[in-house]
Amino acid sequence: MIKSELVARLAERYPHLYHRDVERIVSTVLDEISSALSSGDRVELRGFGAFSVKVRPARQGRNPRTGEAVSVEEKRVPFFRTGKELPRKTQQRRRVGLTRTACATLAQYSRGIY
Repeated sequence: MIKSELVARLAERYPHLYHRDVERIVSTVLDEISSALSSGDRVELRGFGAFSVKVRPARQGRNPRTGEAVSVEEKRVPFFRTGKELPRKTQQRRRVGLTRTACATLAQYSRGIY
């Protein structure tokens, strides 16, 4: 599921809201998660999961073409850990035939902020 599909599904589920308002709500939530992660905070959505930032330390790598040693700088990468309820819900949905969740959309969006 991509962001536009999530917006369309929510707009369909809540017909009393305008499509542009649903789009603004989804964008605001994702932007807030992104800004919290970029400032180093942890975002926890109970029953869904937690977004955090992991620091990968500097290391010595190798250029695969030449084999020459290359220094790789420290970097911060987004990390998502599922909550206890999400795997159970995912398994129930797979039995019905729905395999994608909003988790994929949020994970893809959070990867794009760095």
